[in-house]
Amino acid sequence: MQPKQTILLVEDEQEPAEMLANFLEMSDYRVLLARDGREALDIIDKEAGDIQVAVLDIMVPHVNGKEICRVIRKHPVLSDIPVIFLTAKDKEKDEIEGLELGADDYISKPASLKLVKAHIESLLRRQHPKNSKWIQHGSLYLDTAGKDLYSGNQRIDLTSTEYALTELFFQNPKRVYTRQEILEHISGDDRFVFDRTVDVHIKNLRLKLGEDADMIKTYRGMGYGMNRDLIN
Repeated sequence: MQPKQTILLVEDEQEPAEMLANFLEMSDYRVLLARDGREALDIIDKEAGDIQVAVLDIMVPHVNGKEICRVIRKHPVLSDIPVIFLTAKDKEKDEIEGLELGADDYISKPASLKLVKAHIESLLRRQHPKNSKWIQHGSLYLDTAGKDLYSGNQRIDLTSTEYALTELFFQNPKRVYTRQEILEHISGDDRFVFDRTVDVHIKNLRLKLGEDADMIKTYRGMGYGMNRDLIN
């Protein structure tokens, strides 16, 4: 079964927001609805790997649609997704500024539900499939195609061994690995390594993770793995 495409919808007017969200869900989309900018940013932090398109009302409380668009365009996972602005009628200035910020389209309010859906589907058809495969845990994003790790918007510079460790843990977040299993994963044909080498690599990886260091947990008497209390 084809997974549903996910839409981030940011709209503070309750009735239009619920009507549009329900209509899109009936059209077999998954909708993440935010009523203000802070809620939208929280959804981005938690769900970035699943969002395929963003529909943003410009005038929402706390963090407006323009700022949300800026965050999306700088985000390692979301930077190339289609963004549609919902603007008040005859607000040409907002439309121009939105396009300059990197929005792909704009729709003047009020707009019919079918019109919004048509714009979304048009942009999704033009969107090239992503080559990247993202795995997210907390604020960390692993790009298994590009071999990169990000914390929020910041790329973390890893050695090849540190990346191999990270990928092993991210792809199997509920498993605990012994030192020997980790050694076999990272050493390749080189068998002349010591099990304490793993401890050094784990220590260096945690240092690079900074505030996210707790994502890698030591299971005493067992080995290492993802912190099950922190993973999604």
